[in-house]
Amino acid sequence: MATRYWIVSLPVQSPGATASSLWSRLQDSVSRHSFDTPLYRFNVPDLRVGTLDSLLALSDDLVKSNVFVEGVSHKIRRQIEDLERAGGVESGALTVDGVPVDTYLTRFVWDEGKYPTMSPLKEIVGSIQTQVAKIEDDMKVRAAEYNNVRSQLSAINRKQSGSLAVRDLSNLVKPEDMITSEHLVTLLAIVPKYSQKDWLASYESLDTFVVMLTFVRASFKVPRSSKKLYEDNEYALYTVTLFAKVVDNFKVHAREKGFQVRDFEYSPEAQESRKQEMEKLLQDQEAMRTSLLQWCYASYSEVFSSWMHFCAVCVFVESILRYGLPPSFLSAVLAPSTKNEKKVRSILEELCGNVHSIYWKSEDDVSIAGLGGESEVHPYVSFTINFV
Repeated sequence: MATRYWIVSLPVQSPGATASSLWSRLQDSVSRHSFDTPLYRFNVPDLRVGTLDSLLALSDDLVKSNVFVEGVSHKIRRQIEDLERAGGVESGALTVDGVPVDTYLTRFVWDEGKYPTMSPLKEIVGSIQTQVAKIEDDMKVRAAEYNNVRSQLSAINRKQSGSLAVRDLSNLVKPEDMITSEHLVTLLAIVPKYSQKDWLASYESLDTFVVMLTFVRASFKVPRSSKKLYEDNEYALYTVTLFAKVVDNFKVHAREKGFQVRDFEYSPEAQESRKQEMEKLLQDQEAMRTSLLQWCYASYSEVFSSWMHFCAVCVFVESILRYGLPPSFLSAVLAPSTKNEKKVRSILEELCGNVHSIYWKSEDDVSIAGLGGESEVHPYVSFTINFV
């Protein structure tokens, strides 16, 4: 599927010519000179013209409004991609009213029920803007709620997977690692990875009341009281058991040696509470991701459809201002490859009549933006649709 399309309109200006005859000429020229360029008719209805002043005033707003509508479409598409990636799902083809987006564009049919062609153009444009703005506001609220849950989970994950100097230690410590009694207490020391030998050689001398035998189930079985529980790229986590009355003094001496004693109180209840909180946040995140993804699918379809209707209005207004009244032009959609762009531009220019094209060529490097942000000036209406 192409992701970049041109929507163009050509004037029906030759005596006796019709849009159908011009379409045949365009098809013939493209097939002969750029046969691999997809070409489709773009069906712009006969909209209500109004006055020239109203068209000029509307034209001034169309470029800015088109950028806005297109931008919301891309925001929703990117949100869909992010949500699918978060769910481990490969992004699939987006659809509008049940058909792929490129098919919707190339087979575009104006929705008369939604946008009556007899309505003033300003009213149609305003309706599209209001609808798309409401969807954008709704997306901001929904995305913020989802991202809030993600942020909470990220904060918890950082605490559980960060450096030992700052992370939550509860999932690294088992009940049998800790001794807490009237006189004894087990501390957790964070030792720089490359200072472990220094720790093992010196921790007993940091205070004379460090317990020299490890109490395990009230028996003296394992000599020395420091045990390594975990090690990461920077630090190692050690226990040390000592008399409660010298804890503060031990912390001071440990800090002087470059060892950090973390405040920690083992609590099965608190650990279970954190586990339940984590599980609930994971469930909430997945439920909100699924809900937001479904909303984005539906909203993308709505916004993309509105965007294509907006494009049709743009083509109509620009064609009237460019070619005059009564409306007599052919609108089409093309998807040329990069290597064929100049060739296709030449074909379109020729069908406009070379006698007029010289007035639309820029003779300097000044870039004049067209309706779709075109950086070149053409003797026909042209702007670009980017799906991504």
